[in-house]
Amino acid sequence: MSPFQTLNLPNGQTIGNRIAKAAMEENLADTRQAPSDALLRLYQAWAGGEAGLLLTGNVMIDRRAMTGPGGVALEDEQHLERFRQWATIGRAGGAQFWVQLNHPGRQTMANLGQQAWAPSAVALDLGSFSKMFAEPKPMTESDIHEVIQRFATSAALAEKAGFTGVQIHAAHGYLISQFLSPLTNRRTDQWGGSLENRARLLLAVVSAVRKAVSAQFCVSVKLNSADFQRGGFDADDARQVIQWLNEQQLDLLELSGGSYEAPAMQGEARDGRTLAREAYFLEMAGELASVARMPVMVTGGIRRLAIVEQVLDSGIAMAGIGTAMAVEPHLVKHWREGKNSHPQLPPILWKRKPLAALATMAVVKFQLHRLSRGHQPRPQVSALWALIRDQLYIARRTRQYKQAMTK
Repeated sequence: MSPFQTLNLPNGQTIGNRIAKAAMEENLADTRQAPSDALLRLYQAWAGGEAGLLLTGNVMIDRRAMTGPGGVALEDEQHLERFRQWATIGRAGGAQFWVQLNHPGRQTMANLGQQAWAPSAVALDLGSFSKMFAEPKPMTESDIHEVIQRFATSAALAEKAGFTGVQIHAAHGYLISQFLSPLTNRRTDQWGGSLENRARLLLAVVSAVRKAVSAQFCVSVKLNSADFQRGGFDADDARQVIQWLNEQQLDLLELSGGSYEAPAMQGEARDGRTLAREAYFLEMAGELASVARMPVMVTGGIRRLAIVEQVLDSGIAMAGIGTAMAVEPHLVKHWREGKNSHPQLPPILWKRKPLAALATMAVVKFQLHRLSRGHQPRPQVSALWALIRDQLYIARRTRQYKQAMTK
């Protein structure tokens, strides 16, 4: 199948081609957690790149629960005009533009000074780096219903701002993913125990979001094909959850994998498996796509047009590309013009895996921040230098965030 063929979605909307700019965390909000000028410039670069779908990085449903101090939050209409500007820029090239909605749960940095919520009091295990994250508080029934309502409210606001869809983040070890995994969900009430109970939050969020938006507004989910930890959420669990999602009005399902503890989305697995350097989740996604009634997208390491074609030929509807589009924002346009581009960043092979994961994210963010200033990416940047810069940036944004929250 041609990557440049249109995709018809279940709600009647279409995506211009089969390639998406996958979500990457930009950390480019202004000091009010609203879209900044830098963030708008970044999406201006991608809007001209001819991807069929643009997905934002994490947009938080609660400014008290952030994946990073420079993140965007969409809770109310206070900064809706800025979101309208963002939506207009992202859609300027004809792409669908969807907001990725998220709650970090226990993956909340301790120095932000906020109480982390989680299904159970199971702290992150990152060895000597564990103390970087807040001790999680088990959520009450009221907390759970508040989160469900917040997802629905943020989705309605995204539609009002002019975005064409939302993606509910249920992967990578964030809150909904924490509910899905038996390693992090040790509840004994209706929200824990059996897979049916552990999936209850995801299904409730999808249902609430669908009711809060119009029929033509796209609703999608990002789900782990597995979390790559022994005893955790696995491919059999994912298969069953997909069958339940089939009963919902979903327009796209993105399959990825991993968490902060096992960053499979960067090509690492905590249970000892070695992932291929490109199209990490293709084999697993192909099996899971066979039970999905909605179109399926796979993301993870893709950077060559031949791999995109392989993904589509396997029965997957879309290929999501992240890091390669941080290095070459007009990658899809270049492919369409016949250029054999395959951008990549040098692998970081440090022995301390958590530090290597932080450095990998820092190198990607370094490229995003250069694009946001109107500069060309610099993929050969020193990983150590990028990590130091990122930590200094995070420290400054953390001070700003805490000052804003005290007001």
